[in-house]
Amino acid sequence: MNFKLPPDCPYYLISRATLAVTSHLKKEFSHKGIGTIKPAYLGVLLALWNEDGIKANELGKRAGLEPSSMTGLIDRMERDGLVKRRPDPNDRRANRIHLTQEGVDAEASATEVVANTIEKTFNTIDEKDIETTKNVLRTVLLNCGKEDV
Repeated sequence: MNFKLPPDCPYYLISRATLAVTSHLKKEFSHKGIGTIKPAYLGVLLALWNEDGIKANELGKRAGLEPSSMTGLIDRMERDGLVKRRPDPNDRRANRIHLTQEGVDAEASATEVVANTIEKTFNTIDEKDIETTKNVLRTVLLNCGKEDV
């Protein structure tokens, strides 16, 4: 693979695209009045909006995050008033993560922002190309040892 210039490097393109979409999401969350929602929180929030009160380790798996990332992320989300840790009644060593009312209330606005961002970002790209891109990115993740994709 030859990539002498940054725009020829797949990593560069993935990183730039990620930064651009993340920036757009931050701006739109703020405009929507839900600035406590950060793009980094989305995996956790999507999982909790689907099933609240998940054990922290299971939540990390569902959100696609490393265990080492979860503690700090949950700390920040708790600080921002979106989630609350509660002891697991069946396992003294584990916590369950629950949405606060603010976290519950943010779902409709946040999912609207995400849907609008995805629509704006991908609206000129053929559906077949989007599916190919998703498959390529899943393969990249698998090749990097992320088998749970």
